[in-house]
Order: sequence, then C-alpha cells, then structure tokens
Amino acid sequence: MPFTLHLRSRLPSAIRSLILQKKPNIRNTSSMAGELRPASLVVLPRSLAPAFERFCQVNTGPLPLLGQSEPEKWMLPPQGAISETRMGHPQFWKYEFGACTGSLASLEQYSEQLKDMVAFFLGCSFSLEEALEKAGLPRRDPAGHSQAGAYKTTVPCVTHAGFCCPLVVTMRPIPKDKLEGLVRACCSLGGEQGQPVHMGDPELLGIKELSKPAYGDAMVCPPGEVPVFWPSPLTSLGAVSSCETPLAFASIPGCTVMTDLKDAKAPPGCLTPERIPEVHHISQDPLHYSIASVSASQKIRELESMIGIDPGNRGIGHLLCKDELLKASLSLSHARSVLITTGFPTHFNHEPPEETDGPPGAVALVAFLQALEKEVAIIVDQRAWNLHQKIVEDAVEQGVLKTQIPILTYQGGSVEAAQAFLCKNGDPQTPRFDHLVAIERAGRAADGNYYNARKMNIKHLVDPIDDLFLAAKKIPGISSTGVGDGGNELGMGKVKEAVRRHIRHGDVIACDVEADFAVIAGEHSDGRPVRPATQGVSNWGGYALACALYILYSCAVHSQYLRKAVGPSRAPGDQAWTQALPSVIKEEKMLGILVQHKVRSGVSGIVGMEVDGLPFHNTHAEMIQKLVDVTTAQV
Repeated sequence: MPFTLHLRSRLPSAIRSLILQKKPNIRNTSSMAGELRPASLVVLPRSLAPAFERFCQVNTGPLPLLGQSEPEKWMLPPQGAISETRMGHPQFWKYEFGACTGSLASLEQYSEQLKDMVAFFLGCSFSLEEALEKAGLPRRDPAGHSQAGAYKTTVPCVTHAGFCCPLVVTMRPIPKDKLEGLVRACCSLGGEQGQPVHMGDPELLGIKELSKPAYGDAMVCPPGEVPVFWPSPLTSLGAVSSCETPLAFASIPGCTVMTDLKDAKAPPGCLTPERIPEVHHISQDPLHYSIASVSASQKIRELESMIGIDPGNRGIGHLLCKDELLKASLSLSHARSVLITTGFPTHFNHEPPEETDGPPGAVALVAFLQALEKEVAIIVDQRAWNLHQKIVEDAVEQGVLKTQIPILTYQGGSVEAAQAFLCKNGDPQTPRFDHLVAIERAGRAADGNYYNARKMNIKHLVDPIDDLFLAAKKIPGISSTGVGDGGNELGMGKVKEAVRRHIRHGDVIACDVEADFAVIAGEHSDGRPVRPATQGVSNWGGYALACALYILYSCAVHSQYLRKAVGPSRAPGDQAWTQALPSVIKEEKMLGILVQHKVRSGVSGIVGMEVDGLPFHNTHAEMIQKLVDVTTAQV
C-alpha cells in the first residue's frame, strides 16, 4: 500500500514554512501553486547538490525537480508528523557508498549529518488513475491497496558528474482501441511527465519479464492489450546508488511527502495542436506504437498529398494508402541502421541502363539519415557498383552528402543467404539493419521476372535484392518501406491488386514483393500507353521521407517519445540535421552528377536535366521547394 507523509497541515510552523516557501529554505526551480501534491525525497551531501540538480535538469521526464532545501535550514518532520497508519514504519532508505543498507522510520538520529546535506523534492503528482478515468477506463486498483510495479530498463539516463543510472518505468496494460484516448488524457493531465515513453513490446526497453518488477507489484498484460510505459521518479534510486557517496537517503517507493511546489512544466489544462498526440501502430513483431503531434501529422499528410498529385486527373487514388508516409517516417525515426536500395535498369539497350529516377531520392534520404547520426548503407546491383560508387564520391565532393557511405551488393542464393546478410552471424535475434528502404527499385513480379513499364523483361540486369525484403518479413525488428510511382517497384506488392486493376500491363508487371509501408509518388492509372506529362516521380518520395523525418524531429511530442524522456530537449535550429534537408541547389547538383555519368531519363531516354521526361527546372525544382516550404513552415 502506498503511504504519504503530509507536510503542510500536520507539521509545526517551521516545517510548514519550508514547504510553503514562507522562508527561503527551498530554492524553488519552478513556480508555486495552492494545492498539495506528492513528491519523493532524495537527500545528498551538499557537495553533490549542484551535480544532482543538473542531472535532474537533463533527465526531466523521470526526475522532475520541484525544489531543494538549503543546508542547515531545513528540519526533520517529528514523529507526530507521520500519518498514524505509518507510525513506526519505514519511510526512507539509507545508502552508504552506493549500497542500500537499511530502512528508517525517521532521520532524527542523523540530525548532525543532515546539517551538511540537501533535500531534493521530485514531482510524482501525475495521476494515471485519474487519466484512466478520463479516458473511460477502469482504475487499476480502485481500493489503492497495492503499489504499481516499476521496472528497470536498459535505457540510460544522460550521465552527469558521476550520476548515471537506467530509466525506471511504470506500466499499465491498455486496450488497443483506447490507446490514443488515454495518451491524450495523460498529456492533458500530466504534461511531459504524463506522456508515455513506450507503447508495445517490453523487450524494446530491455524488460525481459513483466512478472519481475524492480519495485512494487507485478503487472499482467492480458491478450489483446498493449503494455504502456511511463517514466518513474524511482529512477532517482539508481542515481543515488551510482554516486557512491558515504551517506544518502531517499524515500521508499510508495512513500511521499506532500508539497505545494509546482512543476514549471505542468500542463496548461488545454493542449494545443503542437501537444495533442496521435498514436500510430508501426510494427507488429515486435509490437510497437509511436506518437506524433496532431500538427506534425497533418504536415506529413500534406507532404503525402503533394507527392501524389495527378494534375492530369489520372486517378492517383487507386494506389494511395492513407498515412503510409507518416507511418514509414515514424518507423524510420526509431531505426538505428537503415539499408537503402535503388536502381531501375529500364534502358536495357544503353550503358548504363539506369534511369535518373531513384538515385537522387535515395541520396537525399541518406543525407538526412546521416545528419540524424543513424547508420546507413546503400545496396545496388553488382554490375552497377562502380557507377554508384562514383556517384556517391561525387555527391560527397560537391557537398550533397556529408561523408562516404558503404555500398553493398547481394547476389542471393537462398533464404539462409538473405538471413545471413541481414543479421549478425546469421542470428535473427541480432539484425544488422532495422529498416530497409527501396526507392524506384525494380521489383519482382509474380512470375519471378522483372519488368519495366513497357512489359520488357529486365531480369538479367537485376540482382535478387527482393529476397532481403522477403526475409525481413520473418525477422523481428526489421521494417521495410517501398517508394514507387508505377506499381512495378520493389515494395509495391502491398498495392498489387490495385496495380493489376488500374495500371497498364499491371497484370504482368505488378511487383509481388510487399513492404510494410508503400509510399506512392504519382502513377499512370488510366490504362494509357504513356505517362501523363504531369505525373510524379519516386524521387519525390525520397525527398518527402527526409522532410517527414525533419518534421518528426522538430515535434516536441515525438522527440520526447524517441529519447524516452531522458536527455535535454533541443530546438530544431540547434541541430545539424536542419541543414540536411533536400534543396533545389543540392538536387540540381545531384542530377548533374547523374548526367555526367550518362544516366538517362526514364521516359524519354534523354541524357539531360530531367527525370521521367519532366524537366528539372520548373517541375522538379518547384516540387522540392514546395516540400521544403511546407516542412519548415511555422505552425
């Protein structure tokens, strides 16, 4: 049972003044409010106070610092201040050189040592039970007779001056259809502290068994419900242990003091679109949900609409799936290592047979992933390795890419070969990549061949990189995205039925290999033999993915979720990735590099500044600028 030490109405005036700020005994790091709220207590030597204060400031999610005392100016609560139900029961844990050596009902016996110590008050006022009620869900334990379980994760808090510890979280199982409502209620009631840090498989946080919490009572997640995790102030116990000071004290889990210090980041009560979260399912194995604000999600939907334009009224809606760009970018934002493939050798009578659609979009995405400090590599046909090596070298030399990236090849052979390529030592428990992206990459049809839009078989020019996408489906933790504009590209198997019905030669050329997310960048769905002059191209999908990632990393809601509420939040202007967005100048350079290497336009076969028969200036330059303008526009 959780117990609370009330430190306002029941204490003598000297202690009440400490809590009420009538005397300058607590250095308040926020502001004041009239109502009491619970806080946990950490007591450390004066010499460690500045470092612990900074440690809390850079890990505000689990450690919202409300205030701190000044040495020699704070008093211990006398025995009479303790709730009668807690009289004689432990209230504090004692730490010596990092080890918890006992529990105490009172700190009075350490009054001399406490004169040179500082008490920190950490907020724990967010009421999940209240949020559950607001979302129309039953309270976990209406009678309040047990302490909710808390779990140590493998997520490290940001270290500062000797304070280092893993994030500790609490968990509640939530029905899938109630997730978004609960998350919004939590953010409304608890602000940043109320926002979950993870929704889905506990192992993604390093939690092996929900039946074995570090503190409190075990939680059970019934089938069909989603484990949702919140940051816990119990993280502070690991921090106290890590500093290995000769003497320290901390509130026992479930024991709090009541204070009217208020967190400066407390919610305003009414969330703005920049703080209202949307919840999206991005992976089934492992189960994973992500969040972004309403305003960020709407921006990304605008990008998706822009790259899918069909001014010729050719029926673009036949292939479009709602929110594929949003879900793909959310998944990419969580990825650590990304493998990108491109290359469509449609000009089989020329050397090189590649087209100008694909490589620019792939390189634009690589550039942004580099800026996000993610591992990234490109995989291409072996016969085209030298070409892509030179393209990347030139891109680095001209400032389109920051640094050189690995360029890989894969000749296939078996399912085992694909798994061995994707995983360290062939072990599906340790994948080398967690997201695969195909941008205008020739895709395998149902008959095992590869076709261009004119139904010409180009299998002899294409390596079976599709096998990697098929193998990824069976390896937990690897997601995939396909970007295409005609239905015969790798990954477009997700919309193959629509391709067969609405695309000329679709019954033959439709790619049969499915990606988790299919980003459509224009198509020719009216059955005519040639593409309309105003059709979109797959490069736009690559640009849009980079722009969507910028939007997500600029979104406070998503950024906090990504970093699990640990580490400082950063303004977009402070980030290196701000300068990594696609631009007209960079993309003009990129297309110029392709022209230099005799790569041809997909529709016309011209070696010149065009993609799929559309001129760079006006058409492509205009689209790039529009995407960037929407991306960087202030809400």
